[in-house]
Amino acid sequence: MIELILMQRVEKLGQMGETVKVKPGYARNFLLPQGKAIRASKDNLARFAEQRAQLEAQNLKRREEAERVAERVAGLTVTIIRQAGESGSLYGSVSGRDIADACKEGGLTVTRQQVLLEQPIKVLGLSNVRVELHPEVHIPVTVNVARSLEEADRQARGEEIVREEEPTLEAELLAELGAATRD
Repeated sequence: MIELILMQRVEKLGQMGETVKVKPGYARNFLLPQGKAIRASKDNLARFAEQRAQLEAQNLKRREEAERVAERVAGLTVTIIRQAGESGSLYGSVSGRDIADACKEGGLTVTRQQVLLEQPIKVLGLSNVRVELHPEVHIPVTVNVARSLEEADRQARGEEIVREEEPTLEAELLAELGAATRD
């Protein structure tokens, strides 16, 4: 385990200024390269203590800016057009990069790393996705995945788009056979 000082809030780990112990790979591959933490040496602890007020003021300023942006774009809905089968499953998927690009078109500039997507979207319809504007500020974005703009409008109004699968020849024969045995 490696001991680090967090330079900003890290979800599921701790707040800015906390000293945490993490596995070496997490520190080496994620926290240290992205500047989210520094090693907890005597020199770094002393330097952090001196700069703490300044760092907290910068963090507060960035958070307030993020909150203003969040208020301005509250309720953002983005539409993504994709090809899909009759059952509503996509040929491919919608990733964080696709959502970030659609957000840029909608007036919110974010990177794909700021789109917190548990797993890629693989079906038509409306999905709610969290976007991280700041480590302490998240906003919900509604992603409308449709085959066309008119279909996206119908989905946004709440209509069900996915059509029932067409009956196969076997299903039709079974239905006729069932009707014949009831007569």
